[in-house]
Amino acid sequence: MSSDKSHDMSFQAGEAKGQFEVKKDDLMDKASNAAQSAKESCQKAGETVKAKAQDAADAVKNATGMNK
Repeated sequence: MSSDKSHDMSFQAGEAKGQFEVKKDDLMDKASNAAQSAKESCQKAGETVKAKAQDAADAVKNATGMNK
């Protein structure tokens, strides 16, 4: 009987470790996805700012006659 209890405890420990690994992997995937999303958002924001700055520079050039 002692061997059965030891086997059951060992099985439960292995099962708990497996569940922890799955949860850890899921959390790492979520963190990676969040980081990728943040990176893409920053890139889009940077592109928007760059385009608006270029538009503003062109407007100044047009207003001052320097865009000929």
